Amino acid sequence: MWKEIERYFSKYPAQRKVAIFLLKKGLRIKNTRVYCSNVEMSHSKLGKAIGVDRRVVDATVRRICKNESLKRIYENLEVIAFYRDIAPKLGLGVVIITPDDASRKGILSGAAKVITDNGLTIRQAIADDPFLVEDPKLTIVTNEKIPGKVVEELKKVSGVRGITIL
Repeated sequence: MWKEIERYFSKYPAQRKVAIFLLKKGLRIKNTRVYCSNVEMSHSKLGKAIGVDRRVVDATVRRICKNESLKRIYENLEVIAFYRDIAPKLGLGVVIITPDDASRKGILSGAAKVITDNGLTIRQAIADDPFLVEDPKLTIVTNEKIPGKVVEELKKVSGVRGITIL
């Protein structure tokens, strides 16, 4: 998919920027309209948020709708709630893991094993896509604060470069 997006928008860097923004935010395209869940988003306001003219958003959306494989992807995107920033206010734990190589296998499973072996429940786990994010991270929200002992064990998981606790 990433190669197709790169190729399809290679001559249109501003449109590529819009396409990636929509993908990153999970904004759906249907009938040349952009939606956050079932709420229609203004192309003008999207353009302002992205730093491009509304016409670039219009052109990007039309261009995506002309490509059947991209259209299928963008028609099925979904926005999700990301608890990272509100979790501490709710008494939940948050650990952000920086990998040494985001494509390395086993980081999520290793971290999940450490967390569950220590009696914590994982409420949410979100891994950044290395295509969309320059410095990808794995964020895990747990049912309670992360004890220091767990932090030390997480540091030993293969592929973990750094740990941040919120």
